Amino acid sequence: MDIFNTFIELLRQTGNVTKGQGDIDESSPRWLLKQEVPKVVKSINRQLREKSIKTKVGAFSVLKELVVVLPDCLADHFGSLVPGIEKALNDKSSTSNLKIEALAFTRIVMASHSPSVFHPYIQALSGPILSAIGDRYYKVTAEALRVCGELVRVLRPNFEARSIDFRPYISPIYKAILGRLANQDQDQEVKECAISCMSLVIATFGDGLQSELPSCLPILVDRMGNEITRLTAVKAFAVIANSPLRIDLSCVLDHVVSELTAFLRKANRALRQATLGTLNSLVVTYGGQIGSSSYETIIAELSTLISDIDLHMAALALELCCTIMVDRRSIKNVGLAVRHKVLPQALVLIRSALLQGQALQALQKFFASLVQSANTSFETLLDSLISTAKPSQSGSLSKQALSSIAQCVAVLCLAAGDQKCASTVEMLKGILNDDSSTNSAKQHMALLCLGEIGRRKDLSNHVQIENIVIESFQSPFEEIKSAASYALGNIAVGNLSKYLPFILDQIDNQQKKQYLLLHSLKEVIARQSVDHTGQSELQDSNIVKILALLFNHCESEEEGVRNVVAECLGKIALIEPNKLIPALKERTCSPAANTRATVAIAIKYSIVERPGKIDAIMYSEISTFLMLIKDSDRHVRRAAVLALSTAAHNKPNLIKGLLPELLPLLYDQTVVKQELIRTVDLGPFKHVVDDGLELRKAAFECVDTLLDSCLDQLNPSSFIVPFLLSGLGDHYDVKMPCHLILSKLADKCPSAVLAVLDSLVEPLEKTIVHRPKGDAVKQEIDRNEDMIRSALRAIAALSRISGSDYSMKFKNLMNKITATPSLAEKYNSVRSE
Repeated sequence: MDIFNTFIELLRQTGNVTKGQGDIDESSPRWLLKQEVPKVVKSINRQLREKSIKTKVGAFSVLKELVVVLPDCLADHFGSLVPGIEKALNDKSSTSNLKIEALAFTRIVMASHSPSVFHPYIQALSGPILSAIGDRYYKVTAEALRVCGELVRVLRPNFEARSIDFRPYISPIYKAILGRLANQDQDQEVKECAISCMSLVIATFGDGLQSELPSCLPILVDRMGNEITRLTAVKAFAVIANSPLRIDLSCVLDHVVSELTAFLRKANRALRQATLGTLNSLVVTYGGQIGSSSYETIIAELSTLISDIDLHMAALALELCCTIMVDRRSIKNVGLAVRHKVLPQALVLIRSALLQGQALQALQKFFASLVQSANTSFETLLDSLISTAKPSQSGSLSKQALSSIAQCVAVLCLAAGDQKCASTVEMLKGILNDDSSTNSAKQHMALLCLGEIGRRKDLSNHVQIENIVIESFQSPFEEIKSAASYALGNIAVGNLSKYLPFILDQIDNQQKKQYLLLHSLKEVIARQSVDHTGQSELQDSNIVKILALLFNHCESEEEGVRNVVAECLGKIALIEPNKLIPALKERTCSPAANTRATVAIAIKYSIVERPGKIDAIMYSEISTFLMLIKDSDRHVRRAAVLALSTAAHNKPNLIKGLLPELLPLLYDQTVVKQELIRTVDLGPFKHVVDDGLELRKAAFECVDTLLDSCLDQLNPSSFIVPFLLSGLGDHYDVKMPCHLILSKLADKCPSAVLAVLDSLVEPLEKTIVHRPKGDAVKQEIDRNEDMIRSALRAIAALSRISGSDYSMKFKNLMNKITATPSLAEKYNSVRSE
């Protein structure tokens, strides 16, 4: 068994090393392992012929791990393993453990290989598997039922073509599962597996089981009434409803819908979630057989789920509403129920600052479906949305809420048709043209709506719309200027050939509006890089003009302008890496520090989590940009540290090979440098300014990120003393990330921390006993409280290290905390978090 355990561990390590990799190349561990598969299988077959049960169990364990690491590796060898599986399941001397391992391997191999691999062996395997369903030991039965589920998929992998005659197997499989399904007196695991397996059988072979369905389906309905099996039964009906065979559920449909509707009121979140999914599937497949009153009841229950308390549940509820409206739009009562019950809740939800992602997409789809259902007029819905954006007594809406409303207005206009959309755009233009209007909130909303509509539809038919929007750049309100910039950029997305040259020309000629216009350009570029349409939308000539303009502004004295330029360059690099990366690399040697810093920040924006065509070229060139960490200018060094931090978070493989050279340079940025500290004479008093503070903070935050993604490349002992030790006694902004780093090191590298524990006590003690001055303002008091709690979290992490109580200094610190009521209370609070 020891050799099996060693081999299993080796397989797991191979899987971990190559996790996330796509194709296997000839130098990878997986490729090398694949070459050895025939030898492994031959050896395993020998072991399966041994008398030792332990040996056979170990052999099946190895096969399981092999299939996990190399899916489809046994396609040419499965036939040689079938006798071993049969023997393990049929032999009277086989133990339960051996049967479970053999079944588990069979399940995993069936799930990871093409069904055609198993068709020659169905007759040999089906008998032992079905016999195992009747085993006395519940774990064997449960595993056999899971294998049976995979067997069902193998027998009928698709419904169009028949690759094997599965009809002789339907009745034996059905009877074996029904025996377990109908039996109430058995383990919960077996009950759940039987329900799941029967749903697969009905969904796959239902056209050959018409006579059995009236006796089988009521059993599944009955299992919905049992609290233990309820969730599994709900999911089972979703599987049946999704079957392309359109199984006849007429004998139980009303009962099922009634039960599911009641489940929407249950406290069990997983049950409500599964119920919404199942109801959606039932409405799609059997919508015409569900009565109007049932729909009204469902809609009433759905309205209670639409809130920002649980956005995922709200999204599922809205999706079900849309399905009902699309399928049952001819039923007047359904439309009225949605308008009176769901719409008010949707208008409350849209004001939430938390609304985003799937929930926001579902809400947009809801408004589009509602206007298309003909039960609610476009004008009514538009007025409801616009009025929702008005500030309430509790104050103005959040930026996210206004954005959500604007997106829903845009989707509503597009769903209503070109005529309604055009009239809405003219109405919004009228709000911006109205010189007498003093309602800034109304103008703000109009700009956001124009931007969202323009992003989705070409607005070039609306004369002078770009000039009307750009007039809002003169507004005294920052939020209106920002919204106008956003609107202009998004309108340009709808028709790049017309509006992009306009934006570029304005950037060249309007110096005062440059920052806002660059933001408009950023919107255009960002949309192209996210939507992966840069190749076709942004033409080469446009890219050349944009790059010339952006590089001209790299040396701008305004940091805000440089940051926008950097983001634009980073996003263009995602679209055209072969043009951008060499151009950026060339500018790392620029004599202007602002240009070098802008280039480093641009690289930060180009390193995103999703894979892209930039990855290959970035892998070979990133070192040039990160080595700016040793630049003479502190702004450039900070930009390089931020780029390194982003790479460590999003794509650590880009930098792992560079860390031996980069880490000493990074650690050097954490040290207080006296040459960066200056005293400013303010007349009556002097003020000390630390220009290196932001750089030190960024460096420690980068180390924190590296601990999460590249721990194997770090040597904690060389970092803790003196660098982390120095940070623990530094400024508030530096101490906070240092406390977090110390907590992680205590958890991940306890021995390194334990070796220097005594030296860590003093700076931590100074932090927790620090008191703000008597004339300190509330903000300073709150910051100090946050710092104390942060230090106490680090101390709590240190206390969990085995052997920390052998340090007398640390022991005395813990005694001091315990003896001080205010500290003891905070310490107990952070420990219970």
